[in-house]
Amino acid sequence: MDIGNSSLVTEFILVGLTKHPEIQVPVFFLFLGIYIITVAGNLGLVTLIRLTSHLHTPMYYFLFNLSCIDLCYSSVITPKLLVNFLSKRNTISYAGCMTQLFFYCFFVNAECYVLTVMAYDRYVAICKPLLYKVTMSPQVCYLMAVIVYLGAFIAAWAHTGCMLRLTFCDANTINHYMCDILPLLELSCTSTHINELVVLIIVGFDVGVPGLTVSVSYVFILSSILHISSTEGRSKAFSTCSSHIIVVSVFFGSGAFMYLHPSSVLSMNQKKVSTVFYTILVPMLNPLIYSFRNKEVKVALKRTFSRKIFF
Repeated sequence: MDIGNSSLVTEFILVGLTKHPEIQVPVFFLFLGIYIITVAGNLGLVTLIRLTSHLHTPMYYFLFNLSCIDLCYSSVITPKLLVNFLSKRNTISYAGCMTQLFFYCFFVNAECYVLTVMAYDRYVAICKPLLYKVTMSPQVCYLMAVIVYLGAFIAAWAHTGCMLRLTFCDANTINHYMCDILPLLELSCTSTHINELVVLIIVGFDVGVPGLTVSVSYVFILSSILHISSTEGRSKAFSTCSSHIIVVSVFFGSGAFMYLHPSSVLSMNQKKVSTVFYTILVPMLNPLIYSFRNKEVKVALKRTFSRKIFF
């Protein structure tokens, strides 16, 4: 598709996260620090899982995928944001904007689906432990991963494809720090009804179905945990789920707050703050949460550091 002919606009101007020049540099260093922690944390977790044999289980297979997604997800948004803090004129080409939109939608949907699969994995592990190896075999895990990325691709192409059919005439200033769906729809000089319907359907599905799946999974998990007689067994079961519950709550909560309401309810500044949560903070928090709240990861880290010190 020749996207250059589908719009009269050849580039967009990004307003950015803040309009106050006096805080641009401090905020730049803040987000640079967040990005460094995000890259280091996710790369570290990916490397640790890859090199540690006792972490080669379905739970850590999906955690490996989650870290890869978070690493790419953050890299789609944050570097451009950092450049914009130091630039006098923050521009992005039409093609660049559509590319950023596609990969943003792809990784945010992939994260949504991976978190859902991880909830199902915990359900099987705690509620059906005798069938766990069969139900979550390597072949099944691989198939689930394929479905996750295929579903993310379809959702991303649906959003981007609908955006490509719109015409952008004179208005080219995006009141955001990235090429997000809703700010772009506000600039179109053609009807956006189909796009809004697609957003409602896909976001509704991405929040509703995974949210219901996660909720039902944890209802059964909680019921099973309460029936465990030993305190140590209950504590271990809770510890394997607590990290995932925290990540899911932050991710789905901020995403639903951003999209599932009438556009007039929130100001753009409030929308930007909400977007910061699940585009920049969540990818940083995930490896930290799973590292500090997961006993197996902490043990693997200690063994890895001990090995390096010894050699």
